[in-house]
Amino acid sequence: MIIEFIAINFPYLTSVALLLIGLYALIARRNLIKKVMGLNIFSTSVLLFLTSVGYKEGGAPPIKVPGIEVYVNPLPHALVLTGIVVSLALTCFVLVLTIKIYKEYGTLDSDKLSDL
Repeated sequence: MIIEFIAINFPYLTSVALLLIGLYALIARRNLIKKVMGLNIFSTSVLLFLTSVGYKEGGAPPIKVPGIEVYVNPLPHALVLTGIVVSLALTCFVLVLTIKIYKEYGTLDSDKLSDL
């Protein structure tokens, strides 16, 4: 019973686990690079969740073809593509800020930076 539940909901459980790991890295880690990695894990979990929602067993791409009756909803996939672009841009911006912070203060420790 529980194994069947895990097998059916595996993508959702995996996305929740990744979300918690990313959230832990964002909150508990002091190093800014590790916080960026946590942010990426967090955003990846959201993308995995959206992909899992959009999946349909036996579904075909939403292109009208004779003989195919089950189509996949294209909206979650479009959101995932947009999310990938936004995540990449955000990661680049945060890494540039991290490099600037390191050059200015010589540390990536968030506790030391808050003391300055």
